[in-house]
Amino acid sequence: MTTSPKTRIYVLDTTLRDGTQGEAVSFSVEDKLAIAEKLDQLGIDYIEGGWPGSNPKDKEFFERARHLNLKHAKLAAFGSTRFAKHTVETDPNVRCLLEAQTPAVCVFGKTWDLHTRKALGVTEAENQVLIRETVGVLKRDGREVIFDAEHFFDGYKGNRDFALRALAAAAEAGADVLCLCDTNGGSMPNELAEIVSDVRSHFGGLIGIHTHDDSGVGVANSLTAVREGATHVQGCLNGYGERCGNANLASVIANLELKMGYEVLGSERLQNLTGVARFIADLANLPLPNGLPYVGQSAFAHKGGVHVAAVLKDAATYEHVSPETVGNRQRVLLSDLSGRGNIFYKLKEHGLEERLSDESRRVLLEQIKQLEYEGYELEAAEGTFELLVREALYPELKFFEVVNIETTTRMSDSLSPLTTATVTLKVNGGTHSHTGIGHGPVNALDECLRSCLSQHYPEIKRVALTDYKVRVLDNKKGTAAKVRVLVEWTDHEKSWATVGVSENVIEASWRALADAIRLELMRLHDSGGAAVAEPTAAAGY
Repeated sequence: MTTSPKTRIYVLDTTLRDGTQGEAVSFSVEDKLAIAEKLDQLGIDYIEGGWPGSNPKDKEFFERARHLNLKHAKLAAFGSTRFAKHTVETDPNVRCLLEAQTPAVCVFGKTWDLHTRKALGVTEAENQVLIRETVGVLKRDGREVIFDAEHFFDGYKGNRDFALRALAAAAEAGADVLCLCDTNGGSMPNELAEIVSDVRSHFGGLIGIHTHDDSGVGVANSLTAVREGATHVQGCLNGYGERCGNANLASVIANLELKMGYEVLGSERLQNLTGVARFIADLANLPLPNGLPYVGQSAFAHKGGVHVAAVLKDAATYEHVSPETVGNRQRVLLSDLSGRGNIFYKLKEHGLEERLSDESRRVLLEQIKQLEYEGYELEAAEGTFELLVREALYPELKFFEVVNIETTTRMSDSLSPLTTATVTLKVNGGTHSHTGIGHGPVNALDECLRSCLSQHYPEIKRVALTDYKVRVLDNKKGTAAKVRVLVEWTDHEKSWATVGVSENVIEASWRALADAIRLELMRLHDSGGAAVAEPTAAAGY
């Protein structure tokens, strides 16, 4: 007996475009590049990077993204059909789409007659020309074109024939995907199912779905569309997006793969889902809701006595899927349980899985659990995790020991703030001290730390800070609250992040700063590129 192959569903993540239209969501160019690489590693098929014709940040992103070594995903630029007042050859938006040089392009056009009359002020025939010419010029340039039928479901309900003729214009011009957009998020699953089924009966090729969550059914609508024949799904990890957000791709992907039998990422890549969702949340500097399905911290957490007793006997009693399938973990509150599989996976990522004994892994796991209890979040701070592993490999190897650090900031109404820092270290048996001035305490401490170490370890000069984020962990305590500082670094070949936690933001920043330098020295030592430090007492902060 043979089994039929699973239907392949293609996924487009628009976190870097539609997601950034959500309130409080903002990414730097560095953030967007890092997220694109993570989405590629996850196995996302298309990464919509932004609208190159709308702002300098997105234009810079596409210029730099050409140098990304994406293994799986296709990068897509986003834009509109040409303006009615321009020819397709002279339209600035179309020109920017071509200049972005992405293999795929998402171009949206009007499929609701209300919009053509009120927003564009064109006739139906003129609107179809805008669609045909824009799709056509992109196809002639060799691009894969995804036509986003904006407001399709509202348009279909208002004037079915108009909406279908707009789709036909895109299809006739060669669009590779006809993506139906519930732009206002107001459609219900039952009516959406009927509309997608009708579209499927009229058009071959790939039909896509793009839903918003304004009615709380964005994920349900995406799943319904797939059941009716859509094989291209758009959304955002963590559900970011304008107003109430886009359909949460984490839920969409997990449900399609685990519950509905479709092929999306594959079981191996699906195990990275939670880690990538949390990575993006940290770069967005937004807390990931604990109750988020599949990837939230509480998605597989158990507290009630009856639940805990049952779960400890058989997890299936209160877990609809195994948390490991999506890279999450089971938690029993007040008695936290964690799996060694996650630790092994992270070790494997860094090529260190064979270098720690079972006992060393157990100790590392307990150390990580304690750090998480203290407020550390290591999903986005992979540099800190790697440092913990390398310190377990070389427990006696300390490159420097902190003797003292001091910072002072002088301010007045008439003068700019002036920050001075002094750092004193023990390095290879000697004591080194440096006082410097910086643009704030972190910059001053960074300058002093490098000056103290550069005589012995000149390699650390190449490590540079690229981003700095602070999150309050307990806002009920006001200015006395514990904070988590996440700092991103680069050595111009690779990037990583380190984290520090403390009630004192300077101390938390120093922990992240010092750990980044320690990690680079550990890497250099492991590769034979740095001098071996003399063993010292355990280094403090």
